Amino acid sequence: MDDTYILNILRGEPGHQYWEEFELKRMPFANVISSLMDIQKNPVNRKNEKVAPVVWESGCLEEVCGSCSMLINGKPRQACTALIEVIIHETGSNIIRLAPFNKFPLVRDLIVDRSRMFEDLKKVHAWIDVDSSFSSESGPRISPEKQKLMYALSTCMTCGCCLEACPQINHKSKFIGPAAISQVRLFDSNPVGKTQKAVRLRPLMQEGGINDCGDAQNCVEVCPKRIPLTDSIADISRSVTMQALEDLFSLPDRE
Repeated sequence: MDDTYILNILRGEPGHQYWEEFELKRMPFANVISSLMDIQKNPVNRKNEKVAPVVWESGCLEEVCGSCSMLINGKPRQACTALIEVIIHETGSNIIRLAPFNKFPLVRDLIVDRSRMFEDLKKVHAWIDVDSSFSSESGPRISPEKQKLMYALSTCMTCGCCLEACPQINHKSKFIGPAAISQVRLFDSNPVGKTQKAVRLRPLMQEGGINDCGDAQNCVEVCPKRIPLTDSIADISRSVTMQALEDLFSLPDRE
């Protein structure tokens, strides 16, 4: 068995990308992030050329922040939990390909701009407004079943894996994607947030909203947190229909 492995990394900036290989020694419990750190300390490629260090994003290193998203052997996932030995065992190859997401604007090397996801959260009002009032009384009761669901939905890291895997996300589509839709479900499930459900649902009636989902179900397959994204899409689809009917019948009578 080889005692080394190769990271074949798609590098560069918009308009100029190229593959570059780095050979590293196999180490117990090494992951993709630690491997990139090794390259950063000694940026010498497989041709023994001194090159600029590879750039990538990372934060928590425990699959919470969502910033280290990338394509690892073509699959969108988090680099911090991608163990080298597990990847080699699964593929039977000591060559691992790393590439940036291609559904988001490229910044450089493995870094992309995920701003569209945060802008989409603004579109659907993915928060609960509070005022300056304070009450010492208990808030609305939430059943354990609903708490369990809300917790699962709240683990979304805005990592972008679901959008990267979605065939409806492309340069011709305005589809908002499953992450924002699932967050609408989260905040509409809250007893206080439910009072503003119409504000969240109406943007999903527009172009790029819920009707643009093609039901490929790729999103739920790649979600690092195993969030029930397809359930959320189905639930919000029903809610959008009901909201559309409410809006229709609440229109002022016309003579």
